[in-house]
Amino acid sequence: MTRRGAERVYSPPVIDLSSRGMGAIPSGILCAALLTTGVLTAPASARPTPHLQDRTPSGSLVEVTDEAIKSTAVGVDFTGEWAPRFHEDQPERVPGPELGDYLGIPISAAARLRATTWEASIQTLWEWQCRPHSADYIWRGPSPVRISKEVDPVSRLVIAWHAEWLRSIDRQVYMDGRPHPSESAPHTWAGFSTGTWEGDMLTIRTTHLKEGYVRRNGLPRSDKATLTEHWMRHGDVLTVATIVYDPVYLTEPFIRTTDYELDLHQQVPPYPCQVVEEVDRPRGVVPSRLPGTNPYLHEFAVGYGLPFEATEGGASTMYPDYIDTLRTLMGGSLRILKAPDPSRRR
Repeated sequence: MTRRGAERVYSPPVIDLSSRGMGAIPSGILCAALLTTGVLTAPASARPTPHLQDRTPSGSLVEVTDEAIKSTAVGVDFTGEWAPRFHEDQPERVPGPELGDYLGIPISAAARLRATTWEASIQTLWEWQCRPHSADYIWRGPSPVRISKEVDPVSRLVIAWHAEWLRSIDRQVYMDGRPHPSESAPHTWAGFSTGTWEGDMLTIRTTHLKEGYVRRNGLPRSDKATLTEHWMRHGDVLTVATIVYDPVYLTEPFIRTTDYELDLHQQVPPYPCQVVEEVDRPRGVVPSRLPGTNPYLHEFAVGYGLPFEATEGGASTMYPDYIDTLRTLMGGSLRILKAPDPSRRR
C-alpha cells in the first residue's frame, strides 16, 4: 500500500521472473492465470500441468497460459446442422424395411415372435402418431439433426451436448461426470446420457430408455436395453456408431453406423404434431396378429430368392461365414440376387 497525497493506492506485490526471461509480473495476474490452468486441468492426475520452468526465455505469460489451455483441450466441436446421407440403407431408413426382413440382426426367439405378430397399422393409433424415435434408433430416421453445446461460463468447458431432431425433444448428453440415476428412475425416449472423450471421439452411455424398436418392421427393443454411441467427426462428415445391448431381445450387441454431412443452410423445421383419426375402427381395437397368422412374412424371402430360414435373422446371420449356411440351404450354389420390382412393395 502506498500513499499519494490523501489518496491510498494499492500496489500489488511483484514477482520477478526476469531470471526466466519473463520480466516482472504482478502476482494477481499470475495467480489468475494459474487458477485458470488449474480449473482446466481437473483432475490433475489425468493431464500434465505446464510448468513455468519449462519455458524458454522468450516465453510470455500469455504464451504460457495459451499453452496450458491447449494442453488440456480434448475432443472436437460437433456443433452445427447435420443432414443425413441416404445413400446408405435407404430402403430401410426412408420407406422402411419389409416385413419378415430380419437378416443380420442378432434377435432372440422372443423378438422374432413379437415381430411376427406386428401389424404396421398400429402406427395409426393416437398413441403412436406423434411418438418420436428413441435415442438408439433416431440416428437411422429421415430427420436432420441439430447439435449444440452448453458451456460453463466460468471454466468455459463443455458441460453438455444437445441433439435435436425433427420429431424429438432436446436430448442432453452430460459431460460433467454426474452418475446415472437409480434403476427406478423414469424412462424416456431420450434416456439418460453421459459422455466422455476418447481422443477426438465422444463416447456416450445411455440408460433409462423406454421400450422401442431396432427396426421399423416390428423388431422390438426392451426397456432394459442400454446404448453406447461413438461420435466421430472428419471435417464436414459426422459418423455415429451405435451399439445396443438388450438382454431380452438381442443375443449379441447390435452395431450400426450412420453418416451425416454438415449443412450450413439447414433449418430444422417445427413439428406441431396433432393426432387425427386416420383409420375407422371399433373403439379399443389394437392392430395385431396372432402367432402363425401373418400371411406376409414370406414375401421378402420369395421376392429375393432367399431361404426363409435365413430371413429370420439371429446372431449367426451377422457373420461372413454364414455364406456356407446359405450355400447349404440353397442346394450348394448361390446365384446373384436381383432386387424385386419396387412397385410390388406393400
